[in-house]
Amino acid sequence: MFAMLKGKQKRFLRALGTGIDPILQIGKAGITDNTVKQLDDALEARELVKVRVLPNSGQEVKEVAEALKDKVNAELVQVIGNNFLLYRKSKEKPKIELPL
Repeated sequence: MFAMLKGKQKRFLRALGTGIDPILQIGKAGITDNTVKQLDDALEARELVKVRVLPNSGQEVKEVAEALKDKVNAELVQVIGNNFLLYRKSKEKPKIELPL
């Protein structure tokens, strides 16, 4: 696991996250192996990913965010409404330059 994000870095990532749409949705099936694989691939490609938890999932957004964060070794940047933002620096091609 890498170092925790600082407040300034989280604010920077939240600002970036406002312009992106959720690319993954968690529904009735909950967190599946396929969901984890898709999220892992998306984080490697994009570094910052927004996920939506659908109301019919029957799960708390924060619980889903924490569980997925741990499964893909990412940082939880923000939970807002039914959406949350995850960040993980790409191993192959880092794109986002975080402020210090």
